[in-house]
Amino acid sequence: MDLELVLLGNPVEHSLSPAIHNAALAATGLGGRYTARRVDEEGVRAAFAELRSGQVHGLNITMPYKALAAQLCDHLEPDALRAGSVNTANLADGEVRGCSTDIDGIRDVWSALPGSGPVLILGAGGAAAAACIALADHPLYGAARRGGTIAEMARRLAIDLGEVRWGVPVVDAVVVNCTPLGMKGEILPQHVLGLASGLLDMAYGPEPTPAVRYVASRGKPTVSGLDLLLAQAARSFFVWTGLPALLGAMRTALRNS
Repeated sequence: MDLELVLLGNPVEHSLSPAIHNAALAATGLGGRYTARRVDEEGVRAAFAELRSGQVHGLNITMPYKALAAQLCDHLEPDALRAGSVNTANLADGEVRGCSTDIDGIRDVWSALPGSGPVLILGAGGAAAAACIALADHPLYGAARRGGTIAEMARRLAIDLGEVRWGVPVVDAVVVNCTPLGMKGEILPQHVLGLASGLLDMAYGPEPTPAVRYVASRGKPTVSGLDLLLAQAARSFFVWTGLPALLGAMRTALRNS
């Protein structure tokens, strides 16, 4: 049976997920396709109806619909339930099940960054919630451009999260950028990056983001949004197919996109 796999979001035109998932489908000998849909909220609901009916066999959900996706699932994995955020959904035993491969993906790539010490999370959306849960064993700080959202996220997640003002550094923290800043060449506050011990930048584009370039130029370790994309994509692929994705094929597709 050919698999119909779909990414939902707005925007999605920049996404490299179709290239890497279609490469994984081909490398594992599975038939089907992975496509991206730019949707509004009604489009998300319609896609979940297609998942329930079997027209679609798996969904990825990206900004700004991860919280809505969590509401549309029948069953949530514990981390996704806590985060209130779903980026991967499938149908199993008649139930729509949701999980956050963002959380496991962050854990997968963290070995490239300093293993202990503080973490400064930039943003307060679904990606930031995933980072908080993935990194809960670290001293956590958060900063967002809109006031009050960090405290609100801390309450919702029942997590110890110190709030700092946007643009204020936490000395020797690994910075985790959970905002879209950088996807179009935007620059994160340089003072924050200058005092960082490393960077995980969830934003990505065709070239390394300014934040990744800056932190790497200072000799500090970085993990790019593309690294995280591969890690979470491999976990999503396993959820849908039960097969390990061939990371070599996925990485080659990413490089050629």
